[in-house]
Amino acid sequence: MGQGGEGIRRQVRLIMELPQNAFKRALKAGQPQIGLWSSLSSSYTVEVIAGAGYDWILLDCEHSPNDLESLLTQLQACAPYATTPIVRVPWNDMVNIKRVLDIGVQTLLIPYVCSVEEAKAAVAATRYPPAGLRGVAGTTRATRFGRVKDYAKHAHEEICVLVQVETKPALDQLEAICAVEGVDGVFIGPADLHASMGHPGETSNPAILPLIEEAMRRIRKTGKAPGYLSPVEADAKRMLGAGCLFCAVGADVGLLARGAEALRGKFPS
Repeated sequence: MGQGGEGIRRQVRLIMELPQNAFKRALKAGQPQIGLWSSLSSSYTVEVIAGAGYDWILLDCEHSPNDLESLLTQLQACAPYATTPIVRVPWNDMVNIKRVLDIGVQTLLIPYVCSVEEAKAAVAATRYPPAGLRGVAGTTRATRFGRVKDYAKHAHEEICVLVQVETKPALDQLEAICAVEGVDGVFIGPADLHASMGHPGETSNPAILPLIEEAMRRIRKTGKAPGYLSPVEADAKRMLGAGCLFCAVGADVGLLARGAEALRGKFPS
């Protein structure tokens, strides 16, 4: 071959920077983030709502038929938009957390954290050794297939760990859970908390809402971000007024179901 460049092939490795987590930065700055829950497990649905202007979308893997491959397609559908995808893993389990992190998720909501030990385990699952237990893989979507410079050394800087407090015993330990290093925010799960306190099937009991409202203030006092979910406008605004920093104000399933019913009601048989 000639020396003028003809037939010469060079291996080029593109180096990328670690993507920044805008949601994590907003929480640290004390900027309220309004979100929407997504449980329809559809990339097409996620693409529809990703352009609706919400700061974040919760992709649910706990109470939905989502699996890892369908979750991946939802992340890809969300990618062109400014909204931050947050994934609720099925359980506080290092294998589930590892696999979700490897497909590029930077913000996780971890359900049913009932103690300091469980909060520490959640954080450890998001950290590489020696700081944690996350398994190491070099060419994942999270690393842009090996293109992110020093990913293993810096990944934790952009990972946001949100834990769910949704039982009375966990609520009693709220400050201690907030104090766990690596926990960025604490989400109060209204449905499970109501059930834990003797009101299954409710989310707005007048005996429980004041406790949730106070929990928002307690979390803020620790320097961590409080979170909440309610499709009831008055309840959502009440918690935002109490200091909630990431609040989901509806869910795609509810919007579809109630919207379909409302439309049908306009045309009585």
